[in-house]
Amino acid sequence: MADYTVHPIGRVENGITELDGVVWEDVESRVVLDPEFADGLDGIEGFSHILVIGYLHRQDDLRERRLRVHPQGREDLPLVGVFATRSPKRPNPIAITVVPLLRREGNVLHVKGLDMADGTPVLDIKPYLTRGDRVEDARVAEWLHRLWEANDRERADSRKKGGNPC
Repeated sequence: MADYTVHPIGRVENGITELDGVVWEDVESRVVLDPEFADGLDGIEGFSHILVIGYLHRQDDLRERRLRVHPQGREDLPLVGVFATRSPKRPNPIAITVVPLLRREGNVLHVKGLDMADGTPVLDIKPYLTRGDRVEDARVAEWLHRLWEANDRERADSRKKGGNPC
């Protein structure tokens, strides 16, 4: 297979450098595009949500990549193929997240819920299309429902105790 080269168009800014315990849904981020790409954002304000595609630059160590993982490193969840997860430890550490677009200021997009650390290179941005991107009655693996329920319980417990959810 041929190798391909991509170049970042910007970066994520949110101050998140330690990933443990982050409740990404609560995090507001800035997607800062290089000024040369600002004109490419014209019209993006017409969309409520966007797809942000990033390169997980903290995963450059090839020794850390695996083809089978326990989701979120939890041994109580099944060992599954990396392509059945959102694990960053994958052959090409590329992330894609749908986030609400809060506002645009020139070459900066303000978003919420972007699960990418501070400094993550942004490879592309696309509008979320309700007709082409949404799948009615999509199915997810049973273990993912268990993980979501456990994460929701942990967040609720943390908030009850007055802890910082991040």
